[in-house]
Amino acid sequence: MKVFYASGYYADIGEGHVFPIRKFERAAALLIAEGTLKLDEIIAPQPAALADLYLVHNEDYVTRLRAGALTEREIRRLGLPWSKSLVRRSMLAASGTINAARRAVECGFASNLAGGTHHAFADRGEGFCVFNDVAIATRVLQRDGIVSRVAVVDCDVHQGNGTATIFAGDERVFTFSMHGAKNYPLFKAKSTLDIELPDRTNDADYLSILEENLPRVFAHNPDIVFYLGGADPYMHDKLGRLALTIEGLRARDTLVLHYAKQRGIPIVTTMSGGYATNISDTVEIHCNTIRAVKEEFEKQ
Repeated sequence: MKVFYASGYYADIGEGHVFPIRKFERAAALLIAEGTLKLDEIIAPQPAALADLYLVHNEDYVTRLRAGALTEREIRRLGLPWSKSLVRRSMLAASGTINAARRAVECGFASNLAGGTHHAFADRGEGFCVFNDVAIATRVLQRDGIVSRVAVVDCDVHQGNGTATIFAGDERVFTFSMHGAKNYPLFKAKSTLDIELPDRTNDADYLSILEENLPRVFAHNPDIVFYLGGADPYMHDKLGRLALTIEGLRARDTLVLHYAKQRGIPIVTTMSGGYATNISDTVEIHCNTIRAVKEEFEKQ
């Protein structure tokens, strides 16, 4: 197994910020300490190349972001304070997903201990998302002739509005978003398939709905699947509104991974959102995704 992670996934956004940016390093540390990951299974990516970013994002946006020249309105919409370290972490995280995708094509699976930043649009960042890493990785692999057809399985509690908009009208990319109906963003984009869930949806209902709809996603016959294993459908998530348990979220991960493995389709996992009252719960949910990958793909 290869997991992409760098200490540069951290940026100083203020300790009181609702986005738990320490979760990346804490997840990596826990997975290493418990023996789930060996040090030689973790690869530190280099920042994404500008040419790769430009496959998705407007050059004007990228240039002004890197120069610290975003407007106050753009910063408010992004929801994160600008800094050089924020730009670097965003470029590193995008690269992590690109590299995980390349690795998945080679051996069937790989993970990025970040990514899933699905609220980023071509011309702007939103909702704590600077660059749309899954969109960038998709376009890089398509450009290089590695894949053609792609599926995005987005199980973050918030709709992947940026991803849906970027791929609108592209029949090669199937975007599936299963999210809270009454949650952010207020105005939803149109994915290939959107499933909106009522508040307090529980494990059993969630898993049943997911299993019912996954065949529609895989009927697209993708060459690769990007899985956004958001931790925020959790019952104690501050921004979630759903009622899944940690065990239910682990079952969700296993379900998606098993679908891909059964069909021989490479899969990439990314972390996406998670804002539990106790950050340790968010870290545990994200770690469970990596544990599930290990169990599903390394078992005989």
